[in-house]
Amino acid sequence: MEGDELCFPQLNTSCRKLKRSHFDTVCIHIILSSISLLTAALNLLVIISISHFKQLHTPTNLLLLSLAVSDFFVGLLVFFQIMLLDGCWYFGDLMCVIYSVLDFIIVSSSVGTMVLISVDRYAAICYPLHYPTKVTQRRVQICVSLCWICSLFYVLVLIKESLKQPDRFNSCIGECVIDFDFTKRFVDLMLTFFLPISVIIVLYLRVFVVAVSQARAMRSNITSLTLQRSGKVTAKKSELKAARTLGVVVLVFLACFCPYFCVSFTGQEVLLNPSSFVFVGFLIYFNSCLNPIIYAFFYPWFRKSMKVIVTLQILTPGSCNANVL
Repeated sequence: MEGDELCFPQLNTSCRKLKRSHFDTVCIHIILSSISLLTAALNLLVIISISHFKQLHTPTNLLLLSLAVSDFFVGLLVFFQIMLLDGCWYFGDLMCVIYSVLDFIIVSSSVGTMVLISVDRYAAICYPLHYPTKVTQRRVQICVSLCWICSLFYVLVLIKESLKQPDRFNSCIGECVIDFDFTKRFVDLMLTFFLPISVIIVLYLRVFVVAVSQARAMRSNITSLTLQRSGKVTAKKSELKAARTLGVVVLVFLACFCPYFCVSFTGQEVLLNPSSFVFVGFLIYFNSCLNPIIYAFFYPWFRKSMKVIVTLQILTPGSCNANVL
């Protein structure tokens, strides 16, 4: 083992660096750096928009704010992955655990927020009369807070052994390994993938069926007769549009996160190195970058908010009351 192949050349127990061509290293650096900066910047715009403009203080947008916060932290965590391109962890055992805790919290809170978004759309489309009274900002704030608190508690319980002794599972210095045996992977897969994904799919299938039936009723000009017979009220057109937009967000989320959970379940251990995130990690990070891009395409309020923020009009007095809808 030559000195230049070790993560820490002065230590005989150091891990070895991964061999990669200079071209590949430069390309990965550029791609990950671009994703990191774009993800952090775009989601910061979403956070500022929803937090600043009073017109955007709605229950649905509070859920988007929670998702944007988790996506923003994903953009910051990508910088750690860039440092791991040579397969070495240089930040110590304590930072390894902290990084892992943040990583798991972000994933679990994102999944929880997606479930809340699905419940919100289900209530808005299927029960439009009760939606304004049942789904309030206060209740959504409580649900979002519980989502993040439960994610933190869940992660601390899941990796409590690594918290007690951070370097317990490291085979060499410069490695970042978290205790994650088959039982824990199975529990994690059930609680943060199969169960929430099943709920999301069932709720959105119901939303899709109701939305299609309402659209057909409107096109055939028998809406009033249908409503008199069924006793139901048709959801607003804006709610249907929001359901379609958030449906795209959910589908993109599923496409990006399914490989992550498959690898997490079949892997031998959670080892933070390039070979474990080149493809799977890229999809997760790219999903966090795609969400605000989806908002830009489907939400006019986000485009107007970005214009106000970028042109610094947000600094003018009373800008929080600006009309962005």
